[in-house]
This record gives sequence, structure tokens and C-alpha cells, in this order.
Amino acid sequence: MAGDGHTDRAHRHGLGRRGRAGAGTGSDRGRVRGAAGVVHRGRVRDRGQVAIEFLGTVPLILLLVAAVWECVLIGYAFSLAGNAADEAARAGAVHGDAASCDAAAREHIGGAWGVSTACGRSGDIYKVTVTLRIPVLHPSLNFGAITGTGGAAMEKGVE
Repeated sequence: MAGDGHTDRAHRHGLGRRGRAGAGTGSDRGRVRGAAGVVHRGRVRDRGQVAIEFLGTVPLILLLVAAVWECVLIGYAFSLAGNAADEAARAGAVHGDAASCDAAAREHIGGAWGVSTACGRSGDIYKVTVTLRIPVLHPSLNFGAITGTGGAAMEKGVE
């Protein structure tokens, strides 16, 4: 039987003596042989599983990126509001009028931020409050307001 053609052919195709898969040796039980005779554990048809899992996680990754971008925009808005208030307070302290204060506040901020200013003198200090809209993923959307304040000492001789 050792030279039997049927036995050799059955062995090459992963079949045991009786022609059943997995009946050849004890170590092959419960395993499936693939096209090239490679032994696989479990199912053979899970080749697209990684792609499906990736597609399932893409929305979560995009939400995380959007949340980080929103935090960056809010931080940038705080920085802009503070800087604009400082610039406006300095201009108001030097020139003494609300028009130069307002122009200095708007100089470095685009119109999409919805800038509003409140300029005025408080004793020997010129105080400014700059308010910007909080952007939502893009400066043209609106989600509340951020306030920045600034002050500068009045120049002597300015009334």
C-alpha cells in the first residue's frame, strides 16, 4: 500500500487514508488546509476583516481630529482677542480717541471673527475689551464669544 497511487494523491491534497480532510495526522485535526497546502486555524474567509474594521474606526478618527481642530481654533481666538486688546489699548493711550482704538483692534483680525470693541478711559489707564465669536471648525461659523481685555497707561498731554 505504500506505493498506492490513491494514497499518495490523497496525502498531497491534505486528505487522510479515508479521503477526509484533517484525518491524516493528529496535529492537523481541526485545521483547514488552504490552496497551497498551508494549514490555517479557524475560518478561511476573513480576508477583508481589516478593511471593514478600518472603515468602522474612520468616523471616530475624524471626530477626534475635528475636536482637536476646534480646541486649536478656540486657543487661537483667545490669543487673537488678547493681542488685539493690547494693541488697541496702546493706540488709545497714545491718540486718546475710540476711533484709533477700534482701528488698531481690527488691524490684524479678519472680518469672519466678528470683532467688537469697547474702548474707554479709566483714570490714567486706557482700557479695552475685545470680543470675538468662537469659531466652530471654521471662523465663519458661530458658537458664542471670547473676550480679551487690555490696558495701557495714558501718555502725558493726551486728553
